[in-house]
Amino acid sequence: MYLRHLQLGSFRNWDRVDLALRPGPTVFVGRNGEGKTNLVEAVGYLATLGSHRVAGDGPMVRQGAAQAVVRAALRREDRELLVEVEINPGRANRVRVNRAPLPRPRELLGLVKSVLFAPEDLVLVRGDPAERRRFLDDLLVSRTPRLAGVRSDYDRVLKQRNALLKTARLARGNALATLDVWDGHLVDLGGQLLAARLRLVADLAPHVARAHARVAGVDAAGAALGYASTVPLAGDGTPIGEGAALPGAADLSAALLERVAERRGDEVDRGMTLVGPHRDDLVILLGPMPAKGFASHGESWSLALALKLGCFALLREDGDEPILVLDDVFATLDADRRAALASVARSAEQALVTAAVLDDVPEQLRGAVVQVAGGQAVPLDPVTAEDGAVREEVP
Repeated sequence: MYLRHLQLGSFRNWDRVDLALRPGPTVFVGRNGEGKTNLVEAVGYLATLGSHRVAGDGPMVRQGAAQAVVRAALRREDRELLVEVEINPGRANRVRVNRAPLPRPRELLGLVKSVLFAPEDLVLVRGDPAERRRFLDDLLVSRTPRLAGVRSDYDRVLKQRNALLKTARLARGNALATLDVWDGHLVDLGGQLLAARLRLVADLAPHVARAHARVAGVDAAGAALGYASTVPLAGDGTPIGEGAALPGAADLSAALLERVAERRGDEVDRGMTLVGPHRDDLVILLGPMPAKGFASHGESWSLALALKLGCFALLREDGDEPILVLDDVFATLDADRRAALASVARSAEQALVTAAVLDDVPEQLRGAVVQVAGGQAVPLDPVTAEDGAVREEVP
């Protein structure tokens, strides 16, 4: 898959962008603050319906505008896909595919696949568990779009159950009877989510290990992945090996129900759900030790890069060719890491790279260059649109 044409309206600092692109590497070059990252952020939004920089949609709408629009023509082999997302902070977003509206925005998930590596990805190694859970779930949905519904339903049930637990702390009668119903929903959805995460970690782990050896060198300590859960059956953080036997969703739901029963008193006292996938963590190991708290800055960079390269390899193994997005990373990498990343990027069907200085980007990735300055994105080697499939006006 590659992005053939990108059009933005009132997105971040951009009033309007109308940009033809082509396969292979493209570098967006310009001074900091000109909007390079905003361009690739829009591509990522089509894949995840979220930003790698902020939690909500509000900052993505240009100041003074009521909405933002991201429209793109994508090509997969001989098929064209026209995607449009209308971002409406405080109101429901709207999505169209080939000009037909989708009933729910989340139905877009899985159609556009991209892998983004940015300086913010250091939080995957050094940050809170919530960052790693989001990483896992975004990749889950990219591989298996139906899990977007499972994740959304789990979050809804969790919110309702927490509200009920706060009530139960004050009035234990009827509230506790109703809690049993929500327990059933929680363990059913939670078991499905746990099973999917465990399978994902098992599938991803060997790709991450190989990518890390390539980035950090074969003499460096090896990288591995584990899963630490509030449900013992789901994992204690030890490495999950390739081909490991994993529990199924039904067994995990049963184990989760047992843990919920054990912690019922604590949950009522604290007014919150203490057991479930929302409390779990992806454990990244460097040698025998968890990377968080032990890895140096350079080691953390290698692990973060290996995670993203592992994602790229896994999606390729699934039969997809994701768009690779590299946001302002080459200036921060040493020569060996730059070479390893450039090699993968050069093999991608399409790689979108941002840099403040063109010299920061390895020469083999300077296939096409777009100058970003003064509210304009101008190809230095102009690309002609093939058939004008994105020629609707953006509001």
